[in-house]
Amino acid sequence: MSLAGKNLLDGPAPTLLPEEPELTARVRAGEAPADLAQAFPKSSLAWALLAEETLKAGKTLEAYAYARVGYHRGLDALRGNGWRGHGPIPVSHEPNRGFLKALLILGQTAAAIGEADEAERIEKFLNDSDPAAAAELA
Repeated sequence: MSLAGKNLLDGPAPTLLPEEPELTARVRAGEAPADLAQAFPKSSLAWALLAEETLKAGKTLEAYAYARVGYHRGLDALRGNGWRGHGPIPVSHEPNRGFLKALLILGQTAAAIGEADEAERIEKFLNDSDPAAAAELA
């Protein structure tokens, strides 16, 4: 098999999650995050919004749990869309933001509950996914 013309130094292509038009419409309409998570339990965005709302209410442990669900739902979606455990997940692609937001909140809440190792690992994962994600989603 010829390798001519193939760039062997390239990493994987960016993973772009599919749009969620019904969820997006309901978010824009101001539907409560708990209702969104119940209606769209596979959506990392719904769980990330619930985690964010819960964290703002001062419920760190609950926010951690919701962010963890969003993180795992996002991993499922990423794998289902060709991601193989590494490679860019650009924050500029709107459908990726739910996963990245869940990841950001998971890291913040892990740090808040004393899970320093996890917070460090999550921060690295977020930065490896897209170095602009943390600043853009904060």
